[in-house]
Amino acid sequence: MKFLRYKNNNGKEYGLLEGKDIRKIQGDLFGGYKITDTIYKLDEVKLLTPCSPGKIIAVGLNYRDHAKELNMTIPEDPIIFLKPPSSIIGPDEKIVIPSMSKQVDYEAELAIVIKKKGKNIGQDEVKEYILGATCLNDVTARDLQKKDGQWTRAKSFDTFCPIGPYIVDGLNYNNLQIKLIHNGSIKQDSSTSNFIWSIKYLVSYISNIMTLDPGDIITTGTPPGVGPVQPGDTVEVKVEGIGVLRNTVAM
Repeated sequence: MKFLRYKNNNGKEYGLLEGKDIRKIQGDLFGGYKITDTIYKLDEVKLLTPCSPGKIIAVGLNYRDHAKELNMTIPEDPIIFLKPPSSIIGPDEKIVIPSMSKQVDYEAELAIVIKKKGKNIGQDEVKEYILGATCLNDVTARDLQKKDGQWTRAKSFDTFCPIGPYIVDGLNYNNLQIKLIHNGSIKQDSSTSNFIWSIKYLVSYISNIMTLDPGDIITTGTPPGVGPVQPGDTVEVKVEGIGVLRNTVAM
């Protein structure tokens, strides 16, 4: 199923996408909900971020081909960091380049959305804690990342976490094609089959560090080919089975 969140004259609602039709969902995806008979056309609503996470946990390196590109040794454990909820924007919103950075890069990623609260989750239990997956762009001020020696500032600017357009369940998250399209040209092109750590491992590992809450996002690293953006650019994250997250860039 393809879940989405949208805004129309009735306010903000969840829905289920069926072709180009949206079937309204009554209730909350992370609680009890009912799929209603009320239908809207996709082009009649404004798409929002598909959820509102309390936290975004990101994996710093999780593609073998990306590690090879950078000539990096694969770490013993996943490198994780946090992006603040204030960095989130939705489909077709603008990524804004901050004045203090001279190089802002795109990073296409597959993101997992947590369905229910969990702590110390076993790998064999992970499936029941996942609502589905979405597209995410881990926008990064690369020059500030190198300057600071840690990643908080570089990853945390407002607009630096586009997510969407849908949350899709039932996919094989460890074998999906992922692409970044920059001004119509493919710049990143890989598969999650190149993961260093599987989804089961990552969710379990992170849950042994921090409690995961409904709506939280775990974003799973980027493949090779990251690069800079400029004002006026269009960037698209395309993940097999999910769709295309499109954003433009501004100053």
